[in-house]
Amino acid sequence: MADKQRTPADKLPVSQRIDQRMDNPKRRKLQPTDWKIEGELFLNCSCTVFCPCVVSLGAHPPTEGTCHAWMAIAIDEGHFEGESLAGLNVGLLVDIPGRMAEGNWKVAAYVDERASQKAYNGLLKIFSGAAGGTTGLFTMLVSEIIGAEREKVEIVREGNKRGLYIGRKIQGEIEMIAGKDADHPVMISNSKYWMGPDIIAAKGLKSRVRDYGRVWDFGGLSAEICPISWQGPKP
Repeated sequence: MADKQRTPADKLPVSQRIDQRMDNPKRRKLQPTDWKIEGELFLNCSCTVFCPCVVSLGAHPPTEGTCHAWMAIAIDEGHFEGESLAGLNVGLLVDIPGRMAEGNWKVAAYVDERASQKAYNGLLKIFSGAAGGTTGLFTMLVSEIIGAEREKVEIVREGNKRGLYIGRKIQGEIEMIAGKDADHPVMISNSKYWMGPDIIAAKGLKSRVRDYGRVWDFGGLSAEICPISWQGPKP
């Protein structure tokens, strides 16, 4: 009975539903520009085991049906239209109602308070997808930006642990999962995942979100660490 109640759009392949969203006049428009980010992204989400989005490229549903997550982006080197982004941090609150590839994400951005106005505006364009390039797909996946603000975004990277601290809003700590070789954590290599080809498996330690009406606790749940090299469209 449940299947008969689904709308025709629900039965379309994911790729076709994305194509339809591209034609939506309310979708954020791409304004391709020159930018680049190199550094590391890590996250903690609500999946009870390692997030299936990595190997399914977002086509498999999250283990709990929906995906709640925080993400941290440490920018080691980078620029936006000539403005340096090096040394800046960004935090994201991400609320996904189902399969990652089907979109309808709700996202809040916390941009490093040290960012210049141009860097702040540029980072919002990059993480909304408007700047095109690696993150351009976000214009289709993110249906609502629920907030964007300057904050003290503290990122700690020490050994096999990572931490994101944004006041009392996000207190996130994760740890790499040890592999058979003590010098190398468990990881997936050579994937086609949007973040990057190499994903280190991790788990949440103390990990809480308290903002925008969301009250989440990801302790013991799935986490990932990924070196990133993203950029805008090639000229």
